[in-house]
Amino acid sequence: MKETLSNRLAPLPFPAITPDDCRDTLAACVQRITRNMGLYGEKFPSACTHNNRYVLKENNDWTNGFWTGMQAIAWEFSGDTAYLDGVERNVASFKARLVAHHVLDHHDIGFLYSLSAVAHWKLTERDELTPLIMAAADLLVNRFHDSAGFIQAWGTLNDPQEYRLIIDSLINLPLLHVAAKISGESRYRIVAERHYAAVINNIFRADGSTFHTFYFDPKSGAPSHGKTFQGYSDNSCWARGQAWAILGIPLHWSATGETDYYEHWLQACEYFFRYLPEDGVPAWDLLLATDPAAPKDSSALAIAVCGLLEAHKHFPDAGYEKLARQLLQALMRVASARDDDACEGLLKHGVYAYALGKGIDECNLWGDYFYMEALYRIYQPQWSGYWL
Repeated sequence: MKETLSNRLAPLPFPAITPDDCRDTLAACVQRITRNMGLYGEKFPSACTHNNRYVLKENNDWTNGFWTGMQAIAWEFSGDTAYLDGVERNVASFKARLVAHHVLDHHDIGFLYSLSAVAHWKLTERDELTPLIMAAADLLVNRFHDSAGFIQAWGTLNDPQEYRLIIDSLINLPLLHVAAKISGESRYRIVAERHYAAVINNIFRADGSTFHTFYFDPKSGAPSHGKTFQGYSDNSCWARGQAWAILGIPLHWSATGETDYYEHWLQACEYFFRYLPEDGVPAWDLLLATDPAAPKDSSALAIAVCGLLEAHKHFPDAGYEKLARQLLQALMRVASARDDDACEGLLKHGVYAYALGKGIDECNLWGDYFYMEALYRIYQPQWSGYWL
């Protein structure tokens, strides 16, 4: 058996959350989603809250799919078709957005369409949804640079100032694997695998920490340098970015059946957990772990918990499920919004973009979504989710 995290980490002091605890918490989450659906109508909530309330907006951000994903989980949990109807209305909006090509020149196509079109397809098995999934996957493939082997994150293609990938992109790759499964065309899988290798081989540092973004030379395609956009500094470790790696690598294992880069994953986890404070919820940048004034990013821990649970599928005897349940208990104790009726979110104490002053000590959509995903993974261990 391969080495596990238990060989590298001290035991955690938190009790493990139980499936019954998860059921009760999910029920409260679903109640809040019901209320929010009435508030939002045909609009979408903003990426993060302002004073714990979301601002209504059109379907024009990279985060809108998380709201749809929460409604999908609410339907699976409750069986109430009102949530499935909400998913269907959202998917119609995502279809219109794609037809209009509205704010889609970026790599976050997977965040948008995996939790909307793919989720709806998996829930209903409606074949008429597959053209939308394929069209979304094509948008992602169109941002792939063959010479350098990566999907450009942002900006105009071939802009030398934007010739880079970012660590978040690992969660967008499952959309390409779904497209390969639907179409039988290997090109989607090849792009996903090449980009995955480009991320892992370049964005990791020797100590297991990660850069947020990584640049390539626009002329030669050769790797150039790492740089942050969201983190404290170019040499620090943005907590949510580290969590994207903890989830993204096991998702790739599930897509391919190969547990490659396992040592990278272990190092990513070890680094992340080494810098957790006593209450278990990380600072927004791991460099600030010892600064009591540093805002926490609860969303990073929610994402990392989902990564541990995805890894558990491949290493069921490694103790990753227990570790995830302990950390989810810690997360719930610190950041649950369950008892705050004035709050529209599910998970408090997140950070969207510290340098930009956005969403500091607020709820955010991805934190809310991955909190629900983590709860549902434990409540229903056989659940396949929406990514693949």
